Amino acid sequence: MRSPTSAAVACTSDEDDDRLLIDRYLSGDRQAFTALVVRYQRVVYNAAFWILRKHEDANDISQTVFLKVAERAEEYDPRYKFFSWIYRITVNESLNLQRRHGREDELDDDVDPAGDEGAGPERQAIAAQLSRDLRRAMLTLPTHDRMVLTLRHFSECSYEDMAQILDIDEKTVKSRLFEARRRLRGLLPAWS
Repeated sequence: MRSPTSAAVACTSDEDDDRLLIDRYLSGDRQAFTALVVRYQRVVYNAAFWILRKHEDANDISQTVFLKVAERAEEYDPRYKFFSWIYRITVNESLNLQRRHGREDELDDDVDPAGDEGAGPERQAIAAQLSRDLRRAMLTLPTHDRMVLTLRHFSECSYEDMAQILDIDEKTVKSRLFEARRRLRGLLPAWS
C-alpha cells in the first residue's frame, strides 16, 4: 500500500460502474472484485491512515475492509454511492481498532512529502516543507477533525456525501469542518 501523499480518488467516481462491478462479483466474477480493490485501495488506506496514523494499522484495516466488502457485498444498497459505503466501513473499522488500542498511538514519521515535480528546486523545497508541516499538523488533530478534513480536501467529497459517510446531518458536517480548519490553521501559523 502507498503512503497518503497523493490525492485520493474523488468522492464522485463512476457509481454505475461500481454497481455493475458489485453485480458482476455477486454473480461469481472474481475479476470484478479485483477491479473494485484496485479502484479503492488507496482511498481505503488513506482514510484508515488519517484516523489511525500508523502505516501498519492502515494496511491491516485495508485488508479487513476488503474482506468485509467481499463477505457483505449483497448488503450493499445500490441506491447509495459505493464510495460512501466502503468509506463508512473503513471509518468504522478504523475507529474500532483505535478503541481497542485504548488510545491514539505515536505518529508514523515516514510520510513522504508530495513535491511539485514541475517546479524549480526552491519551489519544490517550499512545497515539500508545506506538505510535511501540513501532514504533521493533521496528525496531531483529533480523529473527528482528521476525518472531515480528509473527506473534504483529500477525497473531495460533497457535504451530502460527508453527512452520509459520517452519519450526521449536513449542518453538523459544515460546523465540524469549520472548526477543524480553524484548529489546523492554528497549528500552521507560519503558513497562514
